[in-house]
Amino acid sequence: MCHYCGCREIPLIKEFIAEHESVTDAAGGALRALDSGDQGLAAELVARMGRELRAHWQGEEQGLFAVMGGDEEYAGYVDALVREHRELAGFLDQVDLGRAEDVVRLREAVDELYHHIAKEEDGLFPASLTALSGDDWDLSMAAWCTAHPDARGDL
Repeated sequence: MCHYCGCREIPLIKEFIAEHESVTDAAGGALRALDSGDQGLAAELVARMGRELRAHWQGEEQGLFAVMGGDEEYAGYVDALVREHRELAGFLDQVDLGRAEDVVRLREAVDELYHHIAKEEDGLFPASLTALSGDDWDLSMAAWCTAHPDARGDL
């Protein structure tokens, strides 16, 4: 993760990164639970991942991604990120931790999630600093707030 461009100080980006950390904490916990034989806890954590990711993706895709994807320079990059969201959502919707092949696939999906997050945090988020106007930031923040109606405080 880079720490030099300053994007981590933007309230919206800070929220996205906090969500990434929460989801990866749940993912790591799910894998550790599977390793220790606690399939019930693993299933709870995978379900938490799904819930958190859906709100996170809504906030990203309807805000920052919509704005950045409207720029020809970033459209392909954003489209690939959205495809990755859909692939993980599809897997999380049908994962059965009682099936050995799904446990293997979960481990792969968690690894892919880390790479996906790096593409956002090290690529798209820093690029947003120079690509977005004030109105673009307002739209992006409004989308995040819509996706998180129970969040306290303003961005």
